[in-house]
Amino acid sequence: MRSTVEVLEDNRVKLSVDIDPEEFEEKLDEAFRKLARQVRLPGFRPGKAPRRVLEARLGPQAARGEALSDAVPEYYAQAVNDHDVDVIAPPEIDITSGAEEGSVSFDAVVEVRPLISVTGYDQLKAEVPSPEPTEEEIGQQVDQLRKQFGELAPISRPAIDGDHVTMDIYGSYNGEEVEGLTVDDYAYEVGQGAVVPEIDEQLRGSKAGDILEFNAEHPDPDEDGLLRFRILVKEVQETVLPDFDDEFAQEASEFDTVNELRADISENIARVKRANALSSLAGQVGEQLAELVADDIPEALVDAEVQHRLRTLQMRLGSQGIEFDTYLEAIGQTADDLAESLREPALQEAKADLALRAVAAAESIVATDEDVDLELAALAAQVGQTVDEVRSALFADDETRLKGVRLDAQMRKTREWVLERVEIKDSDGNPIERSSLNPDDESDLPPNTIESQTT
Repeated sequence: MRSTVEVLEDNRVKLSVDIDPEEFEEKLDEAFRKLARQVRLPGFRPGKAPRRVLEARLGPQAARGEALSDAVPEYYAQAVNDHDVDVIAPPEIDITSGAEEGSVSFDAVVEVRPLISVTGYDQLKAEVPSPEPTEEEIGQQVDQLRKQFGELAPISRPAIDGDHVTMDIYGSYNGEEVEGLTVDDYAYEVGQGAVVPEIDEQLRGSKAGDILEFNAEHPDPDEDGLLRFRILVKEVQETVLPDFDDEFAQEASEFDTVNELRADISENIARVKRANALSSLAGQVGEQLAELVADDIPEALVDAEVQHRLRTLQMRLGSQGIEFDTYLEAIGQTADDLAESLREPALQEAKADLALRAVAAAESIVATDEDVDLELAALAAQVGQTVDEVRSALFADDETRLKGVRLDAQMRKTREWVLERVEIKDSDGNPIERSSLNPDDESDLPPNTIESQTT
């Protein structure tokens, strides 16, 4: 097979492919073997009729169309790989010779990913939440842990939010008792808003022995009229928290001292805040990279990204046991409506991707074998296999997949190059070092894309 590539206008190229008759004979043999399995000839079992018999009975052209149909896509794919053509849409193929006999030639005109240039990618700015835990956040987590080991004690003071009230509650609607709103010895935490807001309003400031009678809006907007409540407050209790000391640390955790426990709580908060800050940073940078792209984006790229997002959504729903049609019914959209709603974020993602490729080209960022190994290690961790197993499964006689993984590694490296140069500040204007957002391990990393959250 011989092939050449010619650059055309509008982000298209033409691949011209020539196949000698001797090489195409192999494809003809395969086509005749397939034909033999489909045609029954007297004296031959299915699939056993030799080619010369089939040609004599059916004619020499019987299998040529089948051979062309099967072989041309293979030759086209080989030419794409040989010339490293970055196609983004199906090709338009024209068989220029060999449809009847002899050597085969065809042209394939295909749309390719545009090569663009961008500037200003090394001067981006972002504002992210501070990754440092505050004393208030640590204190809230400490109190939450203490509440898990707290004990209830009766009190005589008026009830406040967080207190536990034991009550008999009677609810009626239009003079009739409402099932589910009439309960004796009902335990309720003031302020949780679990029934209707008016209950919390009435319970605040109440004491044991109080009888509360009031009306409340019906929570069902389709129902007119008011609910009528009568509540007998039987007991008010507060949560008595244990002291935050070494004894508590030993009971509530694997640590021996409160200092160790507090340090662990602080680090857990910091880990979450770093992940949130890094996700915010990636989203903002993606948006800003997209804004640097002034070129028109091929519709094929946008269409591909829309389909990718739809497939990702369907996989996510499937993992949760939710049918796609059920999801569409729940959100009140058709599949076409949903696809249309994804076009704008898909356009922005396509722009951000083109910008990253432009950065890689401008800064000569390439993926080394070590970078590819790191990419494979990340893939292996996701699927629970060893790196050698993933390498064997992906690259067995498949150079295209290897190129794909190398491209992923290059894009990851380029993203990090851009992120390292972003001016990062928190909401108070304090500078943040990029290194301070590094996760403890790969599981804390944001998605392997620079994009805003859209679904």
